[in-house]
Amino acid sequence: MHILAALAWLAFPALWPWWIGAILLNHAALTIAGLWPRSTWLGENWRTLPETARERRQVALTIDDGPDPEVTPAVLAILNRYAIRATFFCIGERARAHPELIAEIVAAGHAVENHSYTHRHDFSLLGPWRMLADLDAAQRLLTELTGTTPGFFRAPAGLRNPFLEPLLARRGLRLVSWTRRGFDTREGDPRRVLARLERGLIPGAILLLHEGNAARTAQGRAVILEVLPAIIERLQTAGLSAITLREAAR
Repeated sequence: MHILAALAWLAFPALWPWWIGAILLNHAALTIAGLWPRSTWLGENWRTLPETARERRQVALTIDDGPDPEVTPAVLAILNRYAIRATFFCIGERARAHPELIAEIVAAGHAVENHSYTHRHDFSLLGPWRMLADLDAAQRLLTELTGTTPGFFRAPAGLRNPFLEPLLARRGLRLVSWTRRGFDTREGDPRRVLARLERGLIPGAILLLHEGNAARTAQGRAVILEVLPAIIERLQTAGLSAITLREAAR
């Protein structure tokens, strides 16, 4: 776009406001696409499970920002109680600090996927080489700890830029966002978090909760620990079953 605008400027210099306007519109469109986590403008993005999973009335519970030494064991206990498998999008730095928790997640039959190495808040502002270095560091570590190469990537806060899709394609990773999220990193009321998730409780839904960076209830308990049993029971009442993203991709 920059090259075309420069050539047009040279050919028709009197129309320079139009060429600058075209560049600004182009940048604005790319920025909006990157700031919209569920956008598919910048490439493939799983917002729901594939059609086959929807037909089987399956959903995916995805849990971000772990592992967390306080919350993860309690989350695993809840999932085990209901015989539910989930997908854990883990941060590389936290996985390196708590490899025993990654081992527990895998031993319980859950999937571990790539949520970047550092979970930088400016991830979407990185250039391709720094972005690739970050996701590669997480990919290597999680493969080493789990014995399985992650097949999915969720960007920090869901934010990205046009460089990400080609990098993911090169590494065989699929980008995943969500159908509904509970905003449980900032909302301390479990009822509100549950209400948001229930609005997306349909076959094929990808639901997002957080074990790391979790908001706390008035009693100081991580919100996910209050919400998770309730949402699982809602799934069962609705005749929906939970699977991992890897199972949905088969």
